[in-house]
Amino acid sequence: MYRLCNFFPGGCHASHHIHSSRTGHYITLQFNDGTHGEVNLSAELTGPIFEELQDSETFKQAYIDPVLRTVCWPNGADFAPEFLRSLVSEKQVVGQLKS
Repeated sequence: MYRLCNFFPGGCHASHHIHSSRTGHYITLQFNDGTHGEVNLSAELTGPIFEELQDSETFKQAYIDPVLRTVCWPNGADFAPEFLRSLVSEKQVVGQLKS
C-alpha cells in the first residue's frame, strides 16, 4: 500500500503551501516508496466535493491527514494515495518518452 509521506506544493520544500495559478493547481508529492513529482490536479477537480477546490484559496488549504496519509481538504475532499501516485508515475513516463 502506498502512503503519502510529504508534499511540497509548487515544487518548494516548505509544507502546506500550494501552488495554484490560472494554468493549474499543482502539488509536489513524495511517497513512501521514493516516488515523487509534481502533478496538476486541475482536471481532477470535478464533482460536488472537488469543485470547491477550483478556488485557489480553498485549494491552498490542503494538508496531509495523519490517519489517511494522503492529501485532504477541510471540506472532506481527498484523493487516494494510489491515484495520486499513478498521476506522478504517468507524468514521469510521459517525460521519459519526450526525452
